Amino acid sequence: MTHDLTSRFGPAALITGASDGIGRAFAGALAAQGFDLVLVARREAVLQALAQELVARHGVKVQVITADLGDPQAVPALLAQTAGHDIGLLVVAAGFGSVGPFLLRDADSEANMVDVNCRSVVALTHGFGARMAKRGKGGRGQGGIVLFSSVVGFSGAPFSATYAATKCFVQAFAEGLATEMQPRGISVLSVAPGPVGTGFAARARMQMSRAETPDAVARIALAALPRGGTVRPGFLAKLLGWSLAVLPRWARVQVLGQIMRGMSPQTKG
Repeated sequence: MTHDLTSRFGPAALITGASDGIGRAFAGALAAQGFDLVLVARREAVLQALAQELVARHGVKVQVITADLGDPQAVPALLAQTAGHDIGLLVVAAGFGSVGPFLLRDADSEANMVDVNCRSVVALTHGFGARMAKRGKGGRGQGGIVLFSSVVGFSGAPFSATYAATKCFVQAFAEGLATEMQPRGISVLSVAPGPVGTGFAARARMQMSRAETPDAVARIALAALPRGGTVRPGFLAKLLGWSLAVLPRWARVQVLGQIMRGMSPQTKG
């Protein structure tokens, strides 16, 4: 599947949001490939336990860094802490969302979502992308960057307006960078999943069914990484993508609004 990833993107990978869900799945998959890892999240105890597990199972080197990416100083600190690492793969899996009427959401939390889902993504991609561009890898690729859009990242979504907007940003950002970075040997991949069974859903208070597994998302994304572009992991993501793509934008917004309304307990009754 991904047997050549270490030769192209190694020796080390940095993963944000590594304590849970998709980020944790990427950590396991990349450790199994032989990548040394830098794991970033807010919960140190969870990261330390994961690091010990990966070291014992795969014999890789793992560094744990605790950070809240909603803090504007977090990325500069992270770049300083990893100055001595040869990181060829960046997986920006940290993020969160919300579901429900916008005016019932906490304004500070919604703004913090923009900081985590957008601002930190730009800062991380710029900082580590600049390092990848300077890597001397001969004829091999110099690096890979995995960003996370969503099935709602292609139009507005009522009852998840802020989250959908952040994912629209990430999708456009990744699309632009994929072409721009290709001549530098850097592969940029946007991962646009549908519902995924993670702690994300609990934080967003989403009621989900037929969710994809984090391990499946990681496996499909890593297989698509060398070619870059956009991947929609899982049947539901593909089905929603195909069915929504044929609709005009205003109709997509209405359909997504009905879907998100059904996922929010605040819009029922």
